[in-house]
Amino acid sequence: MQINKILLVGILCAYTFFSFAQGSGLSSIQGRITNKQQEAVEAASIRLLNTGFGTVTSARGFYEITGIPPGNYRLQIRALGYISVVKDFSIKPDEKNVFDVLLEDELNQMDEVSVIGRTANQTANRQAYNITSIDARQLHNTTLDLSHALDRVSGVRVRETGGVGSSFNFSLNGFMGRQVKFFIDGVPMDNFGSSFQINNIPVNLAERVEVYKGVVPISLGADALGGAINIVTNQTHRNYLDVSYSYGSFNTHRSTINAGYTSKSGFTFQLNAFQNYSDNNYKVFVPIVENLLTGYTYNGWARRFHDSYRNETIIANMGLVDKKFADRLLIGITLGQNWADIQTGNRMYDVYGERRRRGSIIMPSVKYSKKDLFVKGLELRLNGNFNFGEEQTIDTAFKQYNWLGDWIYKGADPSQWMAGGERSRTLYKFKNNIGLANAALSYALNERHSLVLNNQFSTFNRKGENELVPEDENARQPRKTQKSITGLAYRWDASSRWNTTVFVKHYYQHNTSFQVIDQIYYQQKNTFDDLGYGLASTYFLLPDLQLKLSYEKSFRLPENEELFGDIVNVDANFNLRPESSHNINFGANYAFTINHNHRLYAEANLINRIAKDFIRPVLSTGTGVAQLRNANLRDVSNLGFDSELRYIYKDKLTAGINVTYQNLRNNTMYEGDANNVSPVYRDRIPNMPFLYGNAYASYTLYNVGKNGNTLSLGYNLLYVHAYYLRWPSQGETNKADIPKQLAHDANAVYSFGAGKYHVALECRNLTDELLYDNFSLQKPSRSFNLKLRYFLNNQ
Repeated sequence: MQINKILLVGILCAYTFFSFAQGSGLSSIQGRITNKQQEAVEAASIRLLNTGFGTVTSARGFYEITGIPPGNYRLQIRALGYISVVKDFSIKPDEKNVFDVLLEDELNQMDEVSVIGRTANQTANRQAYNITSIDARQLHNTTLDLSHALDRVSGVRVRETGGVGSSFNFSLNGFMGRQVKFFIDGVPMDNFGSSFQINNIPVNLAERVEVYKGVVPISLGADALGGAINIVTNQTHRNYLDVSYSYGSFNTHRSTINAGYTSKSGFTFQLNAFQNYSDNNYKVFVPIVENLLTGYTYNGWARRFHDSYRNETIIANMGLVDKKFADRLLIGITLGQNWADIQTGNRMYDVYGERRRRGSIIMPSVKYSKKDLFVKGLELRLNGNFNFGEEQTIDTAFKQYNWLGDWIYKGADPSQWMAGGERSRTLYKFKNNIGLANAALSYALNERHSLVLNNQFSTFNRKGENELVPEDENARQPRKTQKSITGLAYRWDASSRWNTTVFVKHYYQHNTSFQVIDQIYYQQKNTFDDLGYGLASTYFLLPDLQLKLSYEKSFRLPENEELFGDIVNVDANFNLRPESSHNINFGANYAFTINHNHRLYAEANLINRIAKDFIRPVLSTGTGVAQLRNANLRDVSNLGFDSELRYIYKDKLTAGINVTYQNLRNNTMYEGDANNVSPVYRDRIPNMPFLYGNAYASYTLYNVGKNGNTLSLGYNLLYVHAYYLRWPSQGETNKADIPKQLAHDANAVYSFGAGKYHVALECRNLTDELLYDNFSLQKPSRSFNLKLRYFLNNQ
């Protein structure tokens, strides 16, 4: 009903305005700007030459100029990456003129054509949502994976338990883990398994990465509570080849191949392949049990000896583009595997010498999209995939290791030496079979009004068995979920300076598990069904001064690993309740040029979160082993901000700084006995960094060694303020904390051969600091990496 009212008001206002214009003797021009792929060209400059009339196109390529006196005019259309167009025409009194223009790709005519406009990253950053878009192409010469690239964004913290391939926890403005959703080209990554995670995906896979902080667009179709990450790959129809290899400390090898081919007939093939390997044998300062029989412990330096990691992944897509029945139809397959030694548990005093895990991904997929389906302005996007991969934890050695690599059999009775593993004897192999289907339908009613309908449906069915105990009933019990997220959004482009989107979401989840009573297995079920809603609005006070406001009542449904555990370090909790939150974001950004040589960009965002049933990992040592288990915390609030200031001098120097502060507090006043106030009421949420930031700088030298060759020098500083491991109000002196972190990284990149060849040298943790993301779990010491890259882009 509200949507209908808004639409009606918009139509009446437009009708009144047009009626007035037509009776005044003044005229108007309007139309839509598209490219050869029938894609809208946003932010194209539309000008009537030698007049004060002008505008820019909307996100869907529409423009309109009103109040034009009769006469002869020249209309100029300019956009970044396209050849500019000039049209001569005459205007008569009270006349509406429609000019739809198709822009040609600029190709190699940059020196001949003067263009203005915005890049894809600049366009993304101008959305109404609180978004930061990273141009990943600027990082393609580095050895960064996507997680380390994201760790440099304001509001983001990626906390790892070790080196290459280690477990990680992603935090965005105080929300963490599965509260933040990940996508590749708008397709959820919920079912990709351990072989395809952001900390083993090279940054070369992405063209750009969009970080949505808080409210997430309906088009992504997610039950995100705190935001989303959308990894955008190369979607061009050009032919290209991008190959790289790097070698670094701790015997680390990384290689990538990205290639694309599109024929004139519309056949296309895309290949992305990457590989990672590392011994991860860096030094750590740990409690060492020199003699496992006596148990005497001292703190000293040791080298990790059982922490190697490797993974290989291939993503292949083939199909047709630019056909009458489909703009894009791709059939694909993702194949991958990983093998990881497990050196420690959730604390460094748990030492393993033979425990390991492995996983695989076998995922066929289909992608379809068509614009102007049946009628102009109607677009359909379909995506589907199913993961047939499996995971396994291997723990069969009934041994106890120390950090020197020594071991003894566990237990005093030799007859029990083969009864259990280092932690829990298992060869449990399981398949997290997850199917996912996503359908999005968008319709542009006209240049000012549009609708989007999106549904994401997924199924989960864990099937497993313990090869050591084939008759184990616990391993064969059902663990299933069904989830559906449906969203409807309406967008109103009130003008080229102001647009607003309102939306509603329906959340549904049905879970199945079991419980054991007197050695009898009983089935458990629970269901969740509710509605969320929100809006996002933006207004440009000046062409480069933008204000943003967004609000959402959102839900986040418990994930499969939270409900059923991960069989490695996280226990199951089937009784988890869905999280809910009221999210409010207000932001402003301003980009301005002091003169032709100096540019500044400033951004600030204020966030307010009021969450119920907040899901957070809790460390338990009740069984003698430090184990994580997710639990609900009834009321949590977060009031914080993030900001960034960036300076650019010519095309040589870029320097900037970003800061994030988040005041995540426990608002649960009563726990258990309602007469007693919780001793940790209003405490800061423990084990969560609350103040952190980055400083960075890069400088490029041109014509080094030969004309056209460049040398770029870069530096990055990461700062994380100290924070407590447990509730601040509990405990006396000497509280356990994660100390202040200060990490320095430096790199140098030499490019030659007209941009085809690149050699990069990097040093991470330059000052060899003792770094932690999680209590006692040490990150790698100083490391050096060399990367060689070849890039060929055949237009």
